[in-house]
Amino acid sequence: MNNSLSLTLHNALQYYFGYDTFRQGQEEIITEIINKRPVLAVLPTGAGKSLCFQLPSLLMEGITLVISPLISLMKDQAEALRARGIGAAYLDSSLNSNEYGKILYDTLNGRVKFLYVAPERLANLQFITFAKRAKITLVAVDEAHCVSQWGHSFRKDYYNIPNFIAHLPKRPLIAAFTATATEEVRQDILSSLQIMSAKVVVSGFDRPNLYFDVQRTSSKDRDLLDFLAKYKNECGIIYCATRNKVEAVTQLLLKHGYLALRYHAGLTPEERQLNQEYFVSGKVQIIVATNAFGMGIDKADVRFVVHYNMPKDLESYYQEAGRAGRDGQPAKCLLLYDKSDVAINTYLIENNQQDSVWKDRELKLLDKMVTYCNTSSCLRKYLLSYFGEQLPSSCDNCGNCTASKKFNWNWFLK
Repeated sequence: MNNSLSLTLHNALQYYFGYDTFRQGQEEIITEIINKRPVLAVLPTGAGKSLCFQLPSLLMEGITLVISPLISLMKDQAEALRARGIGAAYLDSSLNSNEYGKILYDTLNGRVKFLYVAPERLANLQFITFAKRAKITLVAVDEAHCVSQWGHSFRKDYYNIPNFIAHLPKRPLIAAFTATATEEVRQDILSSLQIMSAKVVVSGFDRPNLYFDVQRTSSKDRDLLDFLAKYKNECGIIYCATRNKVEAVTQLLLKHGYLALRYHAGLTPEERQLNQEYFVSGKVQIIVATNAFGMGIDKADVRFVVHYNMPKDLESYYQEAGRAGRDGQPAKCLLLYDKSDVAINTYLIENNQQDSVWKDRELKLLDKMVTYCNTSSCLRKYLLSYFGEQLPSSCDNCGNCTASKKFNWNWFLK
């Protein structure tokens, strides 16, 4: 890397964000963007993906359009930038016509550097007309696995991105970011966004501070309470497969004296937002949620993530579990497993997915998830191998490695 460019980037890092050093992968990604090369960055949860497009944008001319799947994520990032004196705004359906128009006006007149939008916005004719006039030099695609039809959170509105870009008078640079993508998903992202020449930067999936464990159980409620007894004063997330199970587990925890709130798509937007804010601010200890909760949640001190039910694929599991320990301190990721989890997920796939090709693929992904729950080998090694990363030896920091250490092999060999 050019030494003067590296010095410039480090000075900018200190000036705008107050940090002295980059995290793994950040400087390489930023350098690619500064040199006007498209990039696909795969960084683990909590590795600082947003800084990878924010910092180079501040050193470039024009507007950065950030495509993000969640209003809460857009709101948090825009407010964090404004707190640093950087022009940022987001568009969502809650804005009235005057508020919406003012944001577009301010953006066209140089008062907004970062404009956050949901992918659905890209098909709006009024927004397309605005975008043709705006000088958009960088499009940052956050949670880019949503682009891929093979990803675990596919959203068809992400398919609007290439069509939207085709309307612009000059093609902007594209940078895509995700925390979880297998090689197949990465290739699909590159193809879908039409950036096959992009530099792919994978900084590694391993999170050494996370302790992974699978507990085979005949009583999830009892084992959950036994686990939580060890984390009396800590905060955590408990994921459940259905809204009804979220309600039941929340009531169980309240009954046993835990400060817990619920989160699922059946609640009003106001209750979801309030419950999320209470959890993030530390007013409540535990949030019990479906997979509707989590993407973009910025809470560093989550000490545990419990999956009350097994997710249907490893991508979902790793992303959700990865919300623990973002501060780098030790955290535990526990999956409570029994065979009914397999039946529930199989039923959901069989009944919610009409396309036979998709159905077969989802069943294969489920099979890999079930194998994870039943393997006796190192859990971290299994997870990393799934994402194409090899661990040279067992991690000695997962439930299976701990169990293997405790096992008396001398007795077994007698």
